[in-house]
Amino acid sequence: MMQTHVRCGRLFTGHADTAEEHQTVIVENGRVKAVLPSASAPPPGPSDIVVDHSTRFVMPGLIDVHTHISYGDAKSQEDIDLYASMEFRTLRAMIAAQKVMRAGFTSFVDPASSGLVAAAVRDAIEVGLFKGPRITCSSRALTSPQGLYDWYPRWVGCPSTSTGVIVESTERAIHEIRGQVKDGVDIIKFAMDGILTAHPKGLVAAFTEDETRRMVAEVHRLGKRGACHARGAEATLYSARAGMDIIFHASHIDQEAADEIVRNGCYVCPTLALLVNNIEFAQPTDAVTSWWPDIQKRELDAAIDSYELLVRAGAKFLVGSEAGFAVTPYGEWNAKELEIMVAYAGVSPARALRDATVTNAEVLRDGHQLGGLVPGKWADMIAVDGDPLEDIGVLYRQGAIVSVMKAGTPVVCDINDAAGRHVSELGQVLWANHYDRQTVARMGVQPYRPRKLDRRG
Repeated sequence: MMQTHVRCGRLFTGHADTAEEHQTVIVENGRVKAVLPSASAPPPGPSDIVVDHSTRFVMPGLIDVHTHISYGDAKSQEDIDLYASMEFRTLRAMIAAQKVMRAGFTSFVDPASSGLVAAAVRDAIEVGLFKGPRITCSSRALTSPQGLYDWYPRWVGCPSTSTGVIVESTERAIHEIRGQVKDGVDIIKFAMDGILTAHPKGLVAAFTEDETRRMVAEVHRLGKRGACHARGAEATLYSARAGMDIIFHASHIDQEAADEIVRNGCYVCPTLALLVNNIEFAQPTDAVTSWWPDIQKRELDAAIDSYELLVRAGAKFLVGSEAGFAVTPYGEWNAKELEIMVAYAGVSPARALRDATVTNAEVLRDGHQLGGLVPGKWADMIAVDGDPLEDIGVLYRQGAIVSVMKAGTPVVCDINDAAGRHVSELGQVLWANHYDRQTVARMGVQPYRPRKLDRRG
């Protein structure tokens, strides 16, 4: 039977803190058959394939558990929800998935998608219509009135094209959960934060503790995982007590919430790259510059404190970047999350790499077949020019990912990076100011004279 011999200069399997020198990974039927020192590896047969990365760092394919491929690198929630057709979003999302894979991520989780966009891309890749990563996905995130994803005034409501769906009661939520399970999603997503801020508790949970318990119980009864957006203390506590499988953010928590997270086996994905990029990339011309970066700084400080609480409590961490916004475009900053965890949260590079490969695999739909480069697992791997154990930031440097392999086969996607944006994707922000007379005078606006009048003499 034909085999592939991948010769590695240094090999990080995901199951140790170090990389071994001069190793060979033998792949058969898309899975790792053996990992051996190159000097003692059997010679390849006449029909075998040899992939030579003997001068490079080889490691398992990265996994991002927080990527939204239907968002389209959006600049606003309206861009995400309203303008592009669902059909256009699906085509666009396929390219987004391929960009993420090109950046070294052979798998990802999409928690919250327009309709079944992410599921359609997942299925198209799985049956071989297109090349792409392994995708675990949800559909629209469940929220309550005044909860996250309920962005619009009541007289507008939540459009059917939104990435969220409003459920007015627990019974309606259970009905939606059952419908999404029938549609074939892997994860049910909940927006557990409300949007009220003028409250002694800060963010108020979108659902009560009893409602949360009942919804998560139904998700588990149907054999699926529950995930939630929960930045606030109340939402995080309710989610943990309900046994939510994945809690995104958990930025504002106390010891009680940390203990409940550990007691109930919840994973936490802090997602710090979005916060950091919002701070680092802020420009005077951004409409939100006067207030948004300051909010992000405060949350980042709180998130670092919360992370320390969770580490001491013994929590399990996932790594995800929240790719899909204009400040987290696909394939550009996915790996920056690892660098941020090292720089801001005190995580070792080896721990960050393990979490982004082995631990992250535990929440994937096919996770039992992934989780490091060990015999029996799918041979998803990347080759890197540089050593991420010494400088983890190399993972998102231009050109550092020199090869991406899925099931032992190099994958190259033909992506047109020069493709533009279609008018249907974008909200029409026609004026940046309210042009009253004082504003116009301050700007020094000059009268306009059409060229046609000049031609008249």
